[in-house]
Amino acid sequence: MLFEILYLNQIGILFFLCVICLIALYNLLTIKRVGTSLTQHNSPMVSILVPARNEAHNIEDCLSSLLSQDYRNYEVIVLDDESQDTTAEILQRLSCNNAILKVIPGQPLPSGWLGKNWACHQLSQVAEGELILFVDADTRHHPRMLQEAVSTFYATHADLLSGLPRQIMKTWGERLILPILAWAVFSFFPIHIFQRLPFSFLAIAVGQFILIRRTVYVQIGGHEAIRNSVIEDFSLVRLVKKNKLRWEFVDLAGYVHSRMYENVGQVIDGLSKNLYALFGYNLPVFIFIWLWLVIVFTQPALSLVLYIIGIKIPGFSPGLAVAAVAMSLISWLVSIWYSGMPLVQAIAFPLTMAMTVLIAIRSVWFHYMRSSSISWKGRTLNTL
Repeated sequence: MLFEILYLNQIGILFFLCVICLIALYNLLTIKRVGTSLTQHNSPMVSILVPARNEAHNIEDCLSSLLSQDYRNYEVIVLDDESQDTTAEILQRLSCNNAILKVIPGQPLPSGWLGKNWACHQLSQVAEGELILFVDADTRHHPRMLQEAVSTFYATHADLLSGLPRQIMKTWGERLILPILAWAVFSFFPIHIFQRLPFSFLAIAVGQFILIRRTVYVQIGGHEAIRNSVIEDFSLVRLVKKNKLRWEFVDLAGYVHSRMYENVGQVIDGLSKNLYALFGYNLPVFIFIWLWLVIVFTQPALSLVLYIIGIKIPGFSPGLAVAAVAMSLISWLVSIWYSGMPLVQAIAFPLTMAMTVLIAIRSVWFHYMRSSSISWKGRTLNTL
């Protein structure tokens, strides 16, 4: 009986890994890429909205790339969200020399709102564009970004378009942990299939880049409807889906790149802020998924090591274990290749997974044990 259970366990793990490999390869082959559309449009007015809080190290490069767009009908609006560094001084200097750049001061954060959502809401109130593009201050943009993004938006008949910017990773912490983001999207979200399903919780977006019709933004209630959401990007696109509107998720590499975090501490804090929220603060589901991932990505390799050193486990098949390890590696190779990183880094996936599991535990700890709050950019995020 034990023999059969352990053997079936191996079969189940291998089947699961084959599925996520197929999903990853399917996404790699089918994801739409900005810059490949030939759709003609009438250059609708676009409002590019940038919330900025303590972004002195980012804001000038970001705005320089946005103000250099090869597009004739757009505005750039930046909100200085009570910055405590030199962000305001930089914005004032840049606005003096650029007619399409508007800078507005942020109002004090009201009760019940999270900072980014409040900033985006204020920006939307002064935007004049038919389309609204929310971007983060840590993004950089190719001069053809806006032209190509708008073309793709109309070619896909989207109401909201988002996607994956190319992530710039320099420190060891970034390189080891951040590939988990592309891996999770590519391995668990068959994008074209999920777009056709009616379930709003399957919709995905990345807050660094969200292009949305102004009328749709108003229809779904904008950021006011998700004022206390830590994962405002997912919440916004799920509202689009709930209203039976179309969302599109594309490959932005080559047109948008970003360095989300600059050291391992920021990586850990940023993922701790969002990870548990992505699961809707559902503790049983969260525990089950992470325990399953630990088993899937450790059991085959550990069992194989024990077999090699002469410790035999009842029901163990070395062939199935080798196949499972190979499938694990392939799924990581897809995300590593997509991220533009050396393929050899895929062999570090056990360490990436281990560090992410620790961050997942930390995310739950922050939610329940640290006065129900996490600090981000000098503000406390109340998550209960």
